[in-house]
Amino acid sequence: MAVGQKGDVVDWYWWIAILLALIAIEALTLDLVLFMFAGGALAGAIVSAADGSILWQVVAFALVSAILLVALRPFLLKSLRRRGEDLPETNVAALTGRGAVVIDEVSEGAGLVKLAGEVWSARTEGDAVLPVGAEVRVVRIAGATAIVVLAGSARTTDA
Repeated sequence: MAVGQKGDVVDWYWWIAILLALIAIEALTLDLVLFMFAGGALAGAIVSAADGSILWQVVAFALVSAILLVALRPFLLKSLRRRGEDLPETNVAALTGRGAVVIDEVSEGAGLVKLAGEVWSARTEGDAVLPVGAEVRVVRIAGATAIVVLAGSARTTDA
């Protein structure tokens, strides 16, 4: 079958259905990632409407999605933050300030805490030694290690 024949093309309305689903899910996450993929789905729909092969549809989807993620998303996030929009923190930024429980004595050298349902390596910044069962607060994440202080401590550290 030659490239571009009907059997080799995903109908454009499937791409539109994907686009609408991505926008609906994005409305719940507010992370602006799925919105960028929705732009890629629109590109796939345009290539499909022009009778492009499935290969070109997927290439258009991937290329436009990647460009939007790299070029547009950071600008939009910066713009929203500048306007004071309350965006949910994600990844390690969401862990800063959270409480944790010491499960293996934490010192300046090493230790373990239970943080957000997971076991994390942890350490303190000073010579404090935090005993098992102590409630601590994460002041920052350094690599894969949580830097913690005793809960209720006034000390904070900016990353």
